Amino acid sequence: MRLARRDFLKLTGATAVGMTFAAPAAPAETRNGMPYRTLGKTGELVSLLCVGGYHIGVPGEEESIRIMRTAVDEGVNFFDNAWQYHEGLSEERMGKSLKDGYRDKVFLMTKHKGRDRATAQKHLEDSLRRLQVDVIDLWQFHEVVFEDEPAKIYENGAIDFALEAKAQGKIRYIGFTGHRFPSIHAEMIDRGFAWDTVQMPLNVFDHHFRSFEQTVLPKATEKNMGIIAMKTCGGTPGNIPGTQAATPAECLRYAMNLPVSSVASGMASLEHLKANIATAKAFQPMESQEVAALLERSRGPAGDGQHEPYKTQWY
Repeated sequence: MRLARRDFLKLTGATAVGMTFAAPAAPAETRNGMPYRTLGKTGELVSLLCVGGYHIGVPGEEESIRIMRTAVDEGVNFFDNAWQYHEGLSEERMGKSLKDGYRDKVFLMTKHKGRDRATAQKHLEDSLRRLQVDVIDLWQFHEVVFEDEPAKIYENGAIDFALEAKAQGKIRYIGFTGHRFPSIHAEMIDRGFAWDTVQMPLNVFDHHFRSFEQTVLPKATEKNMGIIAMKTCGGTPGNIPGTQAATPAECLRYAMNLPVSSVASGMASLEHLKANIATAKAFQPMESQEVAALLERSRGPAGDGQHEPYKTQWY
């Protein structure tokens, strides 16, 4: 949606003129009150809220499993994880949670750091064993953040191995993630592999600084990729709410208001899970004026990237 110029000026001032707002993806259906959207060209239906895998390794095991199973019981079917989260503990716990029939209710994603064939193969074998599954629904190249990594991934056999694993039925779809430079995401797409999905930071601060929303999101949408939002509150710990620019619920709603398939959120307690489930179930597209006001509040603190440390401070 494009805000009318006179209303936009009234709300945000002349410096914001020209900003546009993409419409959120339409829900394909609703299950137990949870909106489901289509995961790009895969055609798979995934819940608007995705359980982030890193935080599964934070509480005790019993609480962790309770969080995951409660999420499924409340209509969430999308689980995120990664080979290196808590040195494999997150995957091991997720594997335990998927017993007793829960595996059949979950679209399971994990990520790996393979930049060559051998490493990719080892990471896949480790993940399958830890998760105690025969097939991973979505396997993503994780944390593509350095400028030489697209070339390594394309040229050192990692993609070839992923395609072989898909042909063998060990994985179903292939994607990639990253959170440092939008230009690296763009190169991963432009080099030509038909990625099924992409995961990237999408939040009210990203809109203003080194923006994935403004540079990568349109490219991925054009390719009909399944788009997974992450770091909606500015990473771990969530930095954006601390600035008073947006509440946690507003951060989540902003990401859900974009043309994404799902929003991955780290939730280390049942209280946090229930709050996010309530936000997802109540989601309605935001009015243009509401988006504009939220972006205006976030403009100042977002300017230098200090509240998105994964872009500026971690490397």
